[in-house]
Amino acid sequence: MKVPIEVEDEKNDVVEPDEVEAAEVAEKDDEPAAEPEAEDEGVADEADDEDAEERARVEAAIRAGEEAAERELAADAGKLREERDDLAKKLADVEDQIEAAKTEAAEAKDRMLRLQADWENYRRRTAAERLAEKDLAAEKLVTNLLPVIDDLERAIEHAGATEDDAQLKQFVDGVSAVHAKMLGVLAKEGVDPIDPAGEAFDPLAHQAVGRVEDAEAFDETVAQVYQKGYRMGDKVIRTAMVTVTYGGPKRPSEPEQE
Repeated sequence: MKVPIEVEDEKNDVVEPDEVEAAEVAEKDDEPAAEPEAEDEGVADEADDEDAEERARVEAAIRAGEEAAERELAADAGKLREERDDLAKKLADVEDQIEAAKTEAAEAKDRMLRLQADWENYRRRTAAERLAEKDLAAEKLVTNLLPVIDDLERAIEHAGATEDDAQLKQFVDGVSAVHAKMLGVLAKEGVDPIDPAGEAFDPLAHQAVGRVEDAEAFDETVAQVYQKGYRMGDKVIRTAMVTVTYGGPKRPSEPEQE
């Protein structure tokens, strides 16, 4: 229900309520409109501030995460460097041990080779010494037997110059058999007699005890053997005692063997 309002204007006219309401509306229309953009801008600024704060928080979190990651990476890198250094040191120690082992092995091999060579030399030397001792003992035995053989030969020669006697002949034959058997035993040991009658004089195997002039024989030829010599292998263990001719022609040189 509308109540009529009386408005006294300058002309004291009565104003109707409808007129008053229309006038208010007109005044409202004439009044400048409120600016809603200011409110929107305030909201937008608040939103931007919130976004900036959020971005700042995110960036700070990112920076914190990156810094933490960098610290972790630096720590991991430090650990890795330490492990690398430890491994490098261990590797160097192992290489030194390997080189030392190689050196020790080479020295041991060298010592073994020297010992083996020394053993071979010792074995050969002792074998040669045993052979030399054996030959020396055999030579000494043969040398001691040679005067016995000389006596047998002189006995045989003396008995052959006597008158014929059956018993003496049997005795001489027995002595000759013993003499031949002894020479056979010595021959098995490499002992050979040196009986150079009629051969060229050899100062290495013959001992001249006299000279005989003979124009028909070559010069320096063995004329007579007083005592046989003996050779054991390639060694002359006793030279033959001989007489040598002189005054004859020179012995022709023997042709060289191919």
